[in-house]
Amino acid sequence: MAADISKIRNIGIIAHIDAGKTTVTERMLYLSGEKHRVGRVDHGTTDTDDDPEEQDRGITIFSACVKYKWGPYNVNLLDTPGHVDFTAEVERCLRVLDGAVVVFSAREGVEAQSETVWRQADRYEVPRIVFINKMDREGANFENVFNDIGPRLGGRPVAVEIPVGQGPTHVNDPFRGVIDLVDMKFLEFDPETEGKTVKETEIPDELADDAAIWREQMLEAVYEISEDAMALAMEEQEVPRDVIMAAIRKGCLERTIQPVFCGSALHGIGVQPLMTGVGNYLPSPLDRPPVQGVAPGKPDSVELRKPDIKEPFCGLVFKILPAKTGDNYWIRVYSGELHQNSRVLCPNRDKKENVAQIWQIHATKKDRDGQSEVVGAGDICCVIGPRFAITGDTICESKAPIELPSIKFAETVLSMAIEPESTSDRKKLEETLDMLRRQDPTFRAVENEEIGQTIISGMGELHLEVIQHRLTRDFNLNVKFYKPRVNYRETIGGKADVTGVCNRIVNGQQMFARLKARVSTTENPSDPVVVFDRLPPECPLPNAVRTAAIEEMRERAGGGGMIAGFPLSGVRFEVYDAEVHEDGSDEVAFRIAAGDAFESGIQAAGPVLLEPVMRVEVTTPDDYMGELVGDLQQRRAIIASTESRGAMTVITAHAPLKEMFGYSSAVRSLSQGRAGSSMEPYGYQAAPKEDAESFSY
Repeated sequence: MAADISKIRNIGIIAHIDAGKTTVTERMLYLSGEKHRVGRVDHGTTDTDDDPEEQDRGITIFSACVKYKWGPYNVNLLDTPGHVDFTAEVERCLRVLDGAVVVFSAREGVEAQSETVWRQADRYEVPRIVFINKMDREGANFENVFNDIGPRLGGRPVAVEIPVGQGPTHVNDPFRGVIDLVDMKFLEFDPETEGKTVKETEIPDELADDAAIWREQMLEAVYEISEDAMALAMEEQEVPRDVIMAAIRKGCLERTIQPVFCGSALHGIGVQPLMTGVGNYLPSPLDRPPVQGVAPGKPDSVELRKPDIKEPFCGLVFKILPAKTGDNYWIRVYSGELHQNSRVLCPNRDKKENVAQIWQIHATKKDRDGQSEVVGAGDICCVIGPRFAITGDTICESKAPIELPSIKFAETVLSMAIEPESTSDRKKLEETLDMLRRQDPTFRAVENEEIGQTIISGMGELHLEVIQHRLTRDFNLNVKFYKPRVNYRETIGGKADVTGVCNRIVNGQQMFARLKARVSTTENPSDPVVVFDRLPPECPLPNAVRTAAIEEMRERAGGGGMIAGFPLSGVRFEVYDAEVHEDGSDEVAFRIAAGDAFESGIQAAGPVLLEPVMRVEVTTPDDYMGELVGDLQQRRAIIASTESRGAMTVITAHAPLKEMFGYSSAVRSLSQGRAGSSMEPYGYQAAPKEDAESFSY
């Protein structure tokens, strides 16, 4: 029986690394009764971090899905990584989620990856609530984090809770509970039951004034959203609880506000109200607009599917986990029902797929007791049986085909050469790399037959290091690894008008074509190459020949630049004139002329090597700021800003990726382990001349 769609909540936990996402997830599972003991990240006992690599490092690497019930709500929760190298896991989850819980550390506040995941949620128009975690930590400051959300993230936080005390037990006013600003009650969480027992009392007199000020701020946001609340305020009447909650829910769903909760997930303080807030304020699938796609082969068409079991079935594959018994396809069902032992269409591959089994998901595995006959609109499930679909593909009813927007992932920035130590390992390596590609859309592996090596590419040092460990530890492969190298790009430095010519005799026949093109830079050097047909209507070129010439230039654009064959970007070609002869001006001749124009244009405009640049954020005590700034400058970094946050200083810089290998170790060394850093891709800039000269043509 399909679940009541109005009671489904598909949510993700997103945050900067070490903000406490997995601990929040574990506490939710415990409080809901899904677990009898709370797992600990530092002990490697959490449900969602079940991979040996995650347990060794104490971080989340792979997104994991868990289900729990809280009151009337059925919650599908996706725990996501916080490290930028694994941002694709966040991307694919946000693509299929209806709402998100954004976790901030009360001490570190809004950090670099916080901004990244917030922007990703903005891109997918995901409503969100905020949980300010680690209120029991030294240096915790609720107001600082709250006040940062607006200017740094463009959000509008509205506190529905405030902390009582801040910091650990040894400070003068330790964190010991929260004040619910909707019901105006003081909530205390029993440490003996690890937060399961909540004591609700009246707000102490010494806290009443602060609570009243924060409640008034909350009500001001409510008045802007709800006319009923505004009318009651004008009449100086008390605004009822249900009116306040309805207004907060409306503002959250419209993404005009973000309700803010607080607590300590490690000690179970404040997590129960957060779980209730997920049900009260985040959307069900019914609260989201119908999913929109196109009819296969008709890119200008519009097809809509409502979250209704009576609609034709459609869903999106957002993750694939290879397994010996059959790959596990994680699917978000948007409309209709998916039945076990049925056949569906994958329009992206134009293939029919079998749905042999349907399972609920627990962490990164099938739930032992969770096999289902049918799953309905709005739900998330694991399917075994498909063979052709890849991440981002649609599966749907054959009689009502639809192709949903796919998932776009960032380009890789770092590569490494690998090769098997023996020929017997070569086939196994190929199979393993193919499996890893299916699992991870940001992982690339291309074999170079000339040198007998395979080039693997990823999102950063940690990403490649995890791949390296999986090949040797999980798959027992004997593989040689070589030093990582940066994935450069190529562009041009200026603009030029060129003429591509074909004037030759082939097999006794004259071939002639002349094509004029203008080449220039696009606004952003990382933009894809674009080729425009600007030939005038009176141009004597037949349509088939004209199409062939433009196609040739576009194919050349995807083949790499002139310096070292790195991907070309930031280039704009406009073909604006052509000359033909009565004989010999056919498609082949104009393809040759187009190729000549392309190469001449790149050379005439001046090829430029581009290197990837990272946005680096370093959080350090003031004592080490000078050494860290000096080290960044030696790495060719440009300091963008420095900002004081309590006793810490945050340095933001833009640095070439080439210079940042091993940077996290350098930061720890220079600060005696007291500073931390994070990086994310920022863009591309011209590489030093000596780097370009080091590549042979």
